Amino acid sequence: MEKGKQTDGDAKRDDLELFGQQSAGQYLTTDQGLRINDDQNSLKAGERGPSLLEDFILREKITHFDHERIPERAVHARGAGAHGYFQVYASQAELTQAGFLQNPAEKTPVFARFSTVAGSRGSSDMARDVRGFAVKFYTNEGIYDLVGNNMPVFFIQDAIKFPDLIHAVKPEPHNEIPQAASAHDTFWDFISLMPESLHMIMWVMSDRAMPRSLRMMEGFGVHTFRFINAQGKSRFVKFHWKPLLGVHTVAWNEAMLISGQDPDFQRRDLWEAIEIGDFPEWELGVQIVEDEDEHKFDFDLLDPTKLIPEELVPVLRIGKMVLNRNPDNYFAETEQVAFHPGHLVPGIDFTDDPLLQGRLFSYTDTQLSRLGGPNFHEIPINRTVADMHNNQRDGHMRQAIDKGGVAYSPNTLGGGCPMQAGIKMGGFVSYGETTQAYKTRGKGQKFFDHFSQAAMFFHSQSDWEQAHIVSAFQFELGKLQTAAVRERMLGMLAHVDGTLAARVATGLGIAVPESVAPPLNHAVPADARTEAYEPRPISLHVGSSAALSMANKAVEGIRSRKVAILAADGVDEVALLAMFNALFAAGAHGRVVAPRGGVLTGVGGTEIQVDHSLLTTSSVLFDAIYVPGGAGSVATLKREGAALQFIDEAYRHCKTIAATCEGCELVDAAYARSAQEGVADSSAGIILGRHAATSTVAADFIAAVALHRHWRREMKAVVV
Repeated sequence: MEKGKQTDGDAKRDDLELFGQQSAGQYLTTDQGLRINDDQNSLKAGERGPSLLEDFILREKITHFDHERIPERAVHARGAGAHGYFQVYASQAELTQAGFLQNPAEKTPVFARFSTVAGSRGSSDMARDVRGFAVKFYTNEGIYDLVGNNMPVFFIQDAIKFPDLIHAVKPEPHNEIPQAASAHDTFWDFISLMPESLHMIMWVMSDRAMPRSLRMMEGFGVHTFRFINAQGKSRFVKFHWKPLLGVHTVAWNEAMLISGQDPDFQRRDLWEAIEIGDFPEWELGVQIVEDEDEHKFDFDLLDPTKLIPEELVPVLRIGKMVLNRNPDNYFAETEQVAFHPGHLVPGIDFTDDPLLQGRLFSYTDTQLSRLGGPNFHEIPINRTVADMHNNQRDGHMRQAIDKGGVAYSPNTLGGGCPMQAGIKMGGFVSYGETTQAYKTRGKGQKFFDHFSQAAMFFHSQSDWEQAHIVSAFQFELGKLQTAAVRERMLGMLAHVDGTLAARVATGLGIAVPESVAPPLNHAVPADARTEAYEPRPISLHVGSSAALSMANKAVEGIRSRKVAILAADGVDEVALLAMFNALFAAGAHGRVVAPRGGVLTGVGGTEIQVDHSLLTTSSVLFDAIYVPGGAGSVATLKREGAALQFIDEAYRHCKTIAATCEGCELVDAAYARSAQEGVADSSAGIILGRHAATSTVAADFIAAVALHRHWRREMKAVVV
């Protein structure tokens, strides 16, 4: 072969090396060179038992992952936080002895942090991503952390796979591209080989991955925990946060535009809402399963890729969280706050969920690296309000000055203090759960049903929600450079729903494969590795769940919504003020948007302060639009291409648009009006009051805005 000439085989090897793929004959090992037989399951006491501390493979893998980046969080780096309080509605003594869930008159201080997962601190708020939803309760019994997400399930079943998941979704290591995005080869290569991820993928490809506001998204504890009451009675519990503003999202095109207009959109929204007194509120809900009912479901309660349909176990709302104070210093509070699912109080305990078990190790290990050592609990935002006494001393960043010559237990020289509390004095006691007696790397049989709940989620969605899921898959898979990954993913989708796979395939211009190659490693049972994988059909009690569709969420009014009022000199200030006051009375905020900043002069000579210029804002930053009359104002706006685009963009994103008198002419001039084919009504979100009183239009406008979006418009062709 000529020197410097590359064969097809050489080029192929170069391509493989580009993506870090290993050639045949190389085996997975520990850092010490020990060959690993099973890298998919942590070591447990029985298939459904707790993970074991002796699992050196798990500890080495997660320790290395936890210490990859300092000081930025490896995940959840982009976050926003706020202070507030939690108040239980009635004593929950029958369910749990947790002190903060007993007294309705008591307000427990909290600090909540919301975050994207995959992006760095400098990424956009509006990435398609799961959102972290973590709450620190400063209880009289110590810190309790409820660490979860805005989606009720997760990608993987076992913590040993977490480093692989994050390595796959993070920017590819050879070029650090793309940032805060899952639309690339390594992520979908991993997902297409991990059928257990399919349920979570359906959530991430839905609009739930793009909340309108951090204040308008649900939160979930993800894992199954235990409640234990004072009599020692245990029950399983799933935690939910239900926003009182309702659950709302944005459109994908809108999210991309927001990222350009204001990449801090969600963080700014949270901050500004608290500053003006629109305090975010969530109700804490619980799903309770009696111990004796643990195995009655067709899914395993310990499987974090599964949820309990609310039709089977309703959510009981037991209290409310209110966030009413912004941090004084972002770094000192939001950045340094340290959450840990292992921060418990008496009355709440773990289960043997294999993902949760691994997190109990990982979170502490991460804080040691990120916050400088074992004394991160002394940072003000992490300090307990309960009395703290122990024999732990010194170390990096120690702030407490411990007195006395005794730092061990038991002792007599210190009067036996600090002494063990005992159960009667509120000492924490782990629930005495029976475990299986043999060690194994594996999982329970019910863990292998990877498709039933993914299908349930898709079938529960409205037509427009399903359409958005299809579009998301088409975008994500369409960005891939490796055809084999795209085809393998379509095969996986076919197991969820054949129509879904076909619709996605149509957009990609390829066919759905007839069979699916077996996933690698131990993602499926051993007997399925040697032939095309066919899932074991396991029927659910619920084929679809109304609670999973945002289309079925209750209308919660328009409190804290932002409405753009398009105006220019010569505006009808009487109509403008009337609409402004009607919106304010309903809890919303009208903002005057004009071709320029400064002050406008109304048709009657009234001066009106401009809140935003068309030069510096966009319709994507508002929830709805109102155009008041005034011949001079409308004539000016009709000459402004940005004003017409403002309306058309809002139409494309299915927002409510209203106008009165001459203001209707501006809507007529926009493409949005012609797309309505001459029909305007409140059900479509276009409300034109050519001769109607502003008060009448305002009532219809407010009712339409409360619906959030009018998705049936998407059936129309829109050119913006």
